[in-house]
Amino acid sequence: MQSEDDRHDEVVHFLKVVHAFRQYEAYAISANTRRRRDFFKIPPEDGALLEKVGWKSRLDKVDDLIHENAKVLNQLVANPTIFMDENELAVAEKELNGPSHGHSNNHHHDHGNRSNHRHSTSHSHSHNAPGRYQASSSDMEKVRSTLKQFVRDWSAEGRAERDACYKPMIDALLRRFPDEENRPQRRVLIPGAGLARLGWEIAYLGFESRCNEFSHFMLLPSYYVLNEIKSLNQHTIYPFIHSFSNATDSESLLRGIRFPDVLPSSLPPGSNFSMVAGDFEDIFAPKSDPEEDETGQWDAVLTCFFIDTAKNIVNYLRTIHRILAPGGVWVNCGPLLWHFENSDEVSIEVSLEEVKSLATEIGFVISDETTIETSYVGDDRSMLGYVYRAAFWTATKVEG
Repeated sequence: MQSEDDRHDEVVHFLKVVHAFRQYEAYAISANTRRRRDFFKIPPEDGALLEKVGWKSRLDKVDDLIHENAKVLNQLVANPTIFMDENELAVAEKELNGPSHGHSNNHHHDHGNRSNHRHSTSHSHSHNAPGRYQASSSDMEKVRSTLKQFVRDWSAEGRAERDACYKPMIDALLRRFPDEENRPQRRVLIPGAGLARLGWEIAYLGFESRCNEFSHFMLLPSYYVLNEIKSLNQHTIYPFIHSFSNATDSESLLRGIRFPDVLPSSLPPGSNFSMVAGDFEDIFAPKSDPEEDETGQWDAVLTCFFIDTAKNIVNYLRTIHRILAPGGVWVNCGPLLWHFENSDEVSIEVSLEEVKSLATEIGFVISDETTIETSYVGDDRSMLGYVYRAAFWTATKVEG
């Protein structure tokens, strides 16, 4: 049972996420304005050359595209009362805009293109707009990452990444459960589901599919895609405009990405597809009420770029094993970019071989191992790209 304090903290955190989406436009325009200031600090003859090659005019185009991105992002948070009680939100709003606003420490976890460490602590303090909460730089980075998540999960351009990761996982699931008639009775869980495309694909094939996600930066856009989108390629976003580094040309930097490439509402009649919000370990912990307990209730668990979000990988593995039915299958694809390493949180970082050894000790038989080279929210037209050598396997639950 959630305590009042925990509930209040959850509402405050949710509202910070809402503010981050709403403040994207001002934050991004400010960053682009910095480029203009720098332009006027260089010698005039250098500026003239930059104008000649089109650099300065590109700044105006970026401003326009920031406005277009903001139109989409603002729709994601147009009605926060869908998710939280109106009175609770009002209390949280008052707290955020109190004397201590704008001072925050936020942990950011990302599988995206990062040359340094995956866990960063961002500290920000606003000295302007008194009485108004200002989102942290870490939260604003998560908003920009959300735009790239749309590309990965719901655009034609993201198909290569999806085919690299999702297709082998789905193929493994179909090999284990080839009988199409029995698929509606097969329950499949996808923890760390992000924007839910993998779960949607599994539901489309006829399985009972449930996504689990903890981050409101993922829950808000996934709700919008799954429930509010009315047409194919309804929106165009511009996810690559926020950094000019490693751009091959202006066209690639400014290009628009349309989404969704499939209509989320096009699931076949009778499909069983759902999303549950919350922490994986909390939601799927043993429960005293048999109707709430998930032990032995799942035929398959699919983890894609997920297991390295664990603070204690042993408990993740125990949880996956416990909730699977006897003979159930765990399909994994991802790296080990331990999200809480070098943070103030508990963090147990182990090697790939140790993960597999732990899984065997807990009661899995691992098979079909391979390595999949893939990017994550990458830009295939950039001069720089990061490639994960993701570990893939199928593991069967055994008892005793």
